[in-house]
Amino acid sequence: MYALVEYKGKQYKAEKDALIAVDKIDLEEGKTLDIDTVLLLNDGKKVSVGAPYVKGAKVTAVVENTFKDDKVIVFKYKSKKDYHRTIGHRQQYTNIRIKDIKVAKAKEAAPAENAEA
Repeated sequence: MYALVEYKGKQYKAEKDALIAVDKIDLEEGKTLDIDTVLLLNDGKKVSVGAPYVKGAKVTAVVENTFKDDKVIVFKYKSKKDYHRTIGHRQQYTNIRIKDIKVAKAKEAAPAENAEA
């Protein structure tokens, strides 16, 4: 079973016990996080596609740790103008571990009442 979720403007594939690196979250380690913006849900038998989200689907994750990615060097240079600048950047990420993917059972559709004219 897996789900495609949208979190902080990006899409991730969430499977049970998977470790996902998302943009930094201001939560303490061990805190639980619920993501209800599920775009697609595959349970092995049936695929549910949301419009835009799957109703009743929720992904539960636990915050593990925060870390910095490798440094990216940005070098700006203009020839013959004696201009050069070196800038570095390290993006911060948070690892989250997917604990559970839940789907609310769809209620049986109520029988339509006969409309007599």
